[in-house]
Amino acid sequence: MTDAKPISPAEADQRVDAEVSGGVTEGEGPQLLSWDSRARRIVTVYIPLVIFLIVLLFPFYWMAVTTFKPDNELLDYKNHNPFWISSPTLDNIKKLLFDTDYGHWLVTTMFVAIGSTFLSILASVLAAYAIQRLRFRGSDYVGLAIYAAYLVPPSILFIPLAQVVFQMGLFDTPFALILTYPTFLVPFCTWLLIGYFKSIPYELEECALIDGASRLQILRRITLPLAVPGLISAGIFAFTLSWNEFIYALAFISSTENKTVPVAILTELVSGDVYHWGALMAGALLGSLPVAVFYMFFVEYYVSSLTGAVKE
Repeated sequence: MTDAKPISPAEADQRVDAEVSGGVTEGEGPQLLSWDSRARRIVTVYIPLVIFLIVLLFPFYWMAVTTFKPDNELLDYKNHNPFWISSPTLDNIKKLLFDTDYGHWLVTTMFVAIGSTFLSILASVLAAYAIQRLRFRGSDYVGLAIYAAYLVPPSILFIPLAQVVFQMGLFDTPFALILTYPTFLVPFCTWLLIGYFKSIPYELEECALIDGASRLQILRRITLPLAVPGLISAGIFAFTLSWNEFIYALAFISSTENKTVPVAILTELVSGDVYHWGALMAGALLGSLPVAVFYMFFVEYYVSSLTGAVKE
């Protein structure tokens, strides 16, 4: 039998106290605290995050599964798993790309989204700079009124806008969408840029004014280079809404070749009461990729612009 190591009276009292309090010594305390904080983090952070990602990404997963499923698996859930593919096929993508005008729809949607985004950003920059920097009487109320216009539902606006489009002879043309989309893009982009312009020091513009620069020169050479993250954020917002807009595109476009992707895949891939779900989901999946890639490259600018917009 080995000799027991002698214990000091202080250590003996500490062990007695530990036994009374549950058998935890000083060395074990930090470990238990670390485990408790880790378990709390798992419950409060990671589990909700995983649930959120599942709910958020499930529609894309369902579109991908439906895209590569043959019709016999898609319509027979008794013998096939609805969440998995037994025999993948490319027939749905082939039908979408070669039996429809999907390529032309995609080009039209891109043209409309880029055109409306450019016009909206141009108008929003001028409006936001005038409201925030020129300091005229009632500028705050003007900014609030512009943002209030964003709250008007598009389902109400498209009725009077339809008369304008007919009178201008733009019905059934992409320009009808390019000129009407800014009605709901400009208000929010203006509000976003107003908040970001607040984060740019006004002293920089005062120095430029003292040196003899005009307002347009200040806007072009000082304000806009510093507001690039805000411009990118507003551009992402405008491009996304233009790409996914449905009501105006359905009301103002009637011919098949001029339709945008959201309207075309719903109206052209439904024959009576027959829904071509494979090709329809393939069109939705391919149509969402440009926006996803756009976000992937500019997400850092998007977050930084939102931070600059709300910190004032």
